[in-house]
Amino acid sequence: MTGGREILHKMKERACFIPSMPDSPDTRGKGGASKRIAYGSHLVKGKSNHAMEDCLVCEFKQVNNNELGLFAIFDGHMGHDVANYLQTHLFGNILKEHDFWTDAESATRRAYQTTDKDILEKAFQLGKGGSTAVTAMLINGQTLVVANVGDSRAVISKKSVAKQLSVDHEPNREKDIIESKGGFVSNLPGDVPRVDGQLAVARAFGDKSLKRHLSSDPDVVIELIDNDVDLLILASDGLWKVMSNQEAVDCVKNMKDAKAAAKHLAEVAISRKSKDDISCIVVKFQ
Repeated sequence: MTGGREILHKMKERACFIPSMPDSPDTRGKGGASKRIAYGSHLVKGKSNHAMEDCLVCEFKQVNNNELGLFAIFDGHMGHDVANYLQTHLFGNILKEHDFWTDAESATRRAYQTTDKDILEKAFQLGKGGSTAVTAMLINGQTLVVANVGDSRAVISKKSVAKQLSVDHEPNREKDIIESKGGFVSNLPGDVPRVDGQLAVARAFGDKSLKRHLSSDPDVVIELIDNDVDLLILASDGLWKVMSNQEAVDCVKNMKDAKAAAKHLAEVAISRKSKDDISCIVVKFQ
């Protein structure tokens, strides 16, 4: 027993440019909570001729006598360097904020902005590309803090009903803001809307050449994990382009093995002709 919590196993998963992850452990929430938490992940390179650009983080750790589950998807574009940087630095920057334990939302917002500033200052090393991000921080198995920029998505299931926690930052959604900054949104036939005719998301890390018209301010939501919450899915748009939130929940709601569930979601997306890189994390509250 540690701080009133029984931890069956602890493991840190970090992945980039690999097709799948090792089996993940189970852990028990604060105070011997009734919900056992299992998590797993899977990555599949898309059909494009560039290297894998998705990265993810799955990690349980002890911080200040608290148990933290850290989960994230980073979907890079124009290279994988920014996604890889986020994988290594973003959670550390969030946890360094002085008020994380008292105001996680404000701390997360500032850390997203600070990290983006660091990335832009390192553009010579990291290149001109960028990355979306969706992060989920599970505090003592009870509080979930979700933040995102771009179109990587976080979805929970409450009694098998899907609920999206992140916001898809599509260019048309923020067209007025982009235009007020001097940019434009292209809507060409046969193509998705793009900021300045280039990027298919309105918010992202990096992308120095577009930054005047592009935001890195995250949407943040805090969700209590009560007995109605069954599972959490984080995935890049390679999944969501071909699958609705409810379809994803329905695909895995009866699967006990979280890693098998993540792999199954990726396989279903491929069967539906997804050609993009696919990264997926499933967290099961059992």
